[in-house]
Amino acid sequence: MSIIYSEKDKTFTLHTKNTTYQMKVDSYGFLLHLYYGRRTEGCMDYLLCYADRGFSGNPYDVGEDRTYSLDALPQELPCQGTGDYRSPAVIVKNADGSYGCDFRYRSHEIQKGKYKLPGLPAVYADQEEGETLRIQMEDPATRLQVTLLYGVLPEFDIITRSACICNLGEKRIYLEKVQAACLDWLHGEYDLISFYGRHAMERMVQRVPVSHGAQVIGSRRGTSSHQYNPMMILAEHETTEDAGSCYAMSLVYSGSFKGEVEKDQYNQTRALLGLSDELFSYPLEKEERFYVPEVVLSYASGGLAKLSHNLHRCFRTHLCRGMYKDCPRPILLNSWEASYFDFSGDSLYELASQAAELGMEMLVMDDGWFGKRNDDNSGLGDWYVNEGKLGESLGSLIKRINSLGLKFGIWLEPESVNEDSQLYQEHPDWVLAVPGRNPVRARNQLVLDFSRPDVVDYMFQEICRVLDQGNIEYVKWDMNRSLADCYSRNTQDQGRVQHDYVLGLYDFLERLVQRYPNILLEGCSGGGGRFDLGMLYYSPQIWCSDNTDALDRVHIQYGTSFGYPICSMGSHVSAVPNHQTGRTTPLGTRGVTAMAGTFGYELDLGSLGDEEKDQIRSQIQEYKEHEALIRTGLYYRLTDPGQDPVGAWEFISEDSREVLVGAVMQEVHGNMTVTYIRLKGLPEGALYEEQKSRRIFAADALMETGLPLPLESREYQAYQLYFKRCDL
Repeated sequence: MSIIYSEKDKTFTLHTKNTTYQMKVDSYGFLLHLYYGRRTEGCMDYLLCYADRGFSGNPYDVGEDRTYSLDALPQELPCQGTGDYRSPAVIVKNADGSYGCDFRYRSHEIQKGKYKLPGLPAVYADQEEGETLRIQMEDPATRLQVTLLYGVLPEFDIITRSACICNLGEKRIYLEKVQAACLDWLHGEYDLISFYGRHAMERMVQRVPVSHGAQVIGSRRGTSSHQYNPMMILAEHETTEDAGSCYAMSLVYSGSFKGEVEKDQYNQTRALLGLSDELFSYPLEKEERFYVPEVVLSYASGGLAKLSHNLHRCFRTHLCRGMYKDCPRPILLNSWEASYFDFSGDSLYELASQAAELGMEMLVMDDGWFGKRNDDNSGLGDWYVNEGKLGESLGSLIKRINSLGLKFGIWLEPESVNEDSQLYQEHPDWVLAVPGRNPVRARNQLVLDFSRPDVVDYMFQEICRVLDQGNIEYVKWDMNRSLADCYSRNTQDQGRVQHDYVLGLYDFLERLVQRYPNILLEGCSGGGGRFDLGMLYYSPQIWCSDNTDALDRVHIQYGTSFGYPICSMGSHVSAVPNHQTGRTTPLGTRGVTAMAGTFGYELDLGSLGDEEKDQIRSQIQEYKEHEALIRTGLYYRLTDPGQDPVGAWEFISEDSREVLVGAVMQEVHGNMTVTYIRLKGLPEGALYEEQKSRRIFAADALMETGLPLPLESREYQAYQLYFKRCDL
């Protein structure tokens, strides 16, 4: 059993292979958090200390006992209104206008298998792979009930948290704040690792000490955003890639979110993650339920690399779905940087012919194929094929591309609309806009109100009409702006609109993947603006960033790797000078960087010389040889590209028989010093043969002293080394 309830101690203990999570129902019915960390046994309620805390409130139940205060006790679901003045996980506005709730334990249930969340993405596991703990709590004054949900995947060292809130009272209440997970540490000094950025430079790594007060990350944009990723890591000060304790909290959600870390007056640390409470006031009528988006927790005592391995394994095998979850993805050529909006059916066919000659497997027709869409200022919303531009029907073009032996893919942006579109002219009330105010435009487009089921239904029918026109095997789903005017004509309760929008998006995506199970769906939001676990549930890969510059991608993919599997990162070789940065890097360097992802191309093949085409053929062959290792191998960050002159990484197969190392030199100086790359995770005493030089290396030496990179007076050189174990 992974979940154990002790009637004697009133404790719940959740065991994974290497970790333990424990909580306790105390004599007043409060659910207190006791421990999360390295696997251990026994009851740990001895960790709780009680004292008279000045200016900390005491529940009425405790009488004159001033030593009992929730302001100083660790909790599973801290709520506003109980005398705890730290950041709460739940704030409720009651029917009488008062704020507060007081949840007490009522019952619990332990089940085989992992719980599911209606209408929301979540980690999944069958009866042999996971267990569920349901703890039912209730506020006796208002009859507001919450069922805390814990999922345990023992082999992955993963614990998930969610909740279902049900209004059993007679009158409407409002949820003003809901966060799925709270971790309370009684002591310890931690760093907060978060992932910030901007469009075209997402998921940069920031590590700062947790200090007194609150440190907050989040998004107010209606999407998870380029600016902060809905994941954070708490690590002890001395924790490195290879040693030390660290905790991950990852939100399975694609909308506005909030993550908080707070050190209190007693040097205790609290971390919370869940929905943003800005523009959020969600009504619950009698007997209505609200399901809280899931948070995935993991702990590792062996450093940040081990923590990433836990997350990668779980998300790759128990979050991603569909036929492409466990098989190679096609090596594609996207038309965007090759032609932007200027193309025809014949030019796309010519591009596809060149791609087929080089060994690519799919052509993706990007933006510009529909309506009056000849630039990014018009046409969104009119999802009919511009046959005049193509010079043929979509079905005809697809057949021609397929005749070359290539798959065909297409770009979509169903959530947005331009005001010149026929759709907007007929249904101006279908956009998010505040009556009496001019709407906020972004990229000269507005956002369709996906909180309305009728809008979602209409757009689903329109997109299906497109996808049914031929053998489309890939869809790139884009979203190129943030939400601003969060007002829906479909409801009086505007505090529900942002969350209902995300539920509408998930409804659309679920219907799409069920109707077209063999389509490879790739998420995108101006690149990496919605790179989150919610989208990964529907699309097993996400365009990592609109920035395809090889040097910048080393940093972007480095930060992304902390929480997301490598096979989820859409990564392409593009033209130089790079269209985002103007930087020129060697084709080989662009290839090595893109191979640390899903791998594809995004450039005009007709402008390449014979030598470059031969190099692309070699890259494709090399990637195919290593694809399984890249997709399923353990990933190690060998350097920090923000601190070191080289960005380097490693893939090692689970059986340790294969190792692939990539490295990109970010700097070149006169009379360069030698850079050594030390490998990780190799079995002690093993021997490895590097396949190009045929030289044999001892695993211990590779990890202890490393490999020297060649001294070259050329910018931005990259190296890829492939080793096979030779002592077995």
